[in-house]
Amino acid sequence: MAEFSSNLLLAAFILYLFGTIFFAGSIRQKNVNTKKGPGRAGKIGFLMGLIGFLSQLGYFVTRWLAAGHAPVSNLFEFITFFGMVLVGAFLIMYSMYKNAVLGLFALPIALIIIGYASMFPTEIQPLVPSLKSYWLYVHVTTTAAGQALLSISFIAGVIYLLKDVDQSVKSRSRTWLEILLYLIVVVLGFIMVVTTFSVQGYEAKFQYVDELGAEAETTYPLPALVGPNEGVLETANVMEPLMLMPDIVNASRLNTVIWSFLVGTVLYAVIRLLIRRRVSQLLKPLTKQVNLDLVDEISYRSVLIGFPVFTLGALIFAMIWAQEAWSRFWGWDPKEVWALITWLFYAAYLHLRLSKGWHGKPSAWLAVVGFAIIIFNLIFINLVIAGLHSYA
Repeated sequence: MAEFSSNLLLAAFILYLFGTIFFAGSIRQKNVNTKKGPGRAGKIGFLMGLIGFLSQLGYFVTRWLAAGHAPVSNLFEFITFFGMVLVGAFLIMYSMYKNAVLGLFALPIALIIIGYASMFPTEIQPLVPSLKSYWLYVHVTTTAAGQALLSISFIAGVIYLLKDVDQSVKSRSRTWLEILLYLIVVVLGFIMVVTTFSVQGYEAKFQYVDELGAEAETTYPLPALVGPNEGVLETANVMEPLMLMPDIVNASRLNTVIWSFLVGTVLYAVIRLLIRRRVSQLLKPLTKQVNLDLVDEISYRSVLIGFPVFTLGALIFAMIWAQEAWSRFWGWDPKEVWALITWLFYAAYLHLRLSKGWHGKPSAWLAVVGFAIIIFNLIFINLVIAGLHSYA
């Protein structure tokens, strides 16, 4: 059952890839974004995305049956569920607006998310005691669904900025848009570096002292640039860490983040050398037929739907479960703090949009910043900062 589940996820990945290719072909057609519809290639791209979503849904159900619990208990499972809901949200938006360019950007984001998730341990694991609650299903799934819906606003925002920002004039918008694309390349760098060392079977074992003062052991999947608190390397013939981290930091995961930025920066530099222009310049022609008012509306509606779902999952259901598990509604755990920051940001987004008239480019930039907050929580808070949610 577990192997069949993995094959369904792989099938979804391949279908999303082909869907992206067909959406890319559809933007060459003159009738894209008109009342005639997205054209044949766009319809095939949508069908590929739909079948891929159903395949990923099958992965979710079969893994649930194999595990005996909802497959959202670790980073691999949470991120793949996040990606699945993102595709589902895209399919709904596409059915409403028939915008092929949205598919050209949404499906590659889903591909990156699945690729990112696959870098974490994929084995089915028994639940730790703190997760043996029906609130696991309620809290985690609604949180991931809310974040995925909010992420659609980011995709629409990026499309808006690629279309709107003048690449011939030096400006802050042009610079920040390029920085955004650089960070996406960094995620690709993460996938590349972890895959490379994983294929080689690399590992480095450390004995260290954890945040409770107890001796513990950890295994690095990459050469150690930073080591754990009072860490002693036990594996022979591997790289010694350049420095040791305090116990508040998950050094192994910070090490992975550092490697990701190093490899991602090199990859970005190589891309720039090959194309001899900014990445945003390369992508801008893809948005030639985009209706700015339409993508602005998609971005806004995504937040309008995603914000209450996120509020339920990340705050209300989370606090109820925290009271049940830890006898307090709120404890200023890093994950809790960042959920609150995310909620406050999107509340401000809606306020500025509805009360101050922040439409168009300002709204698009807010959507991008909001997604950055979500990804910071997903990557940095999960991987680097130790807390009560570190079991993920």
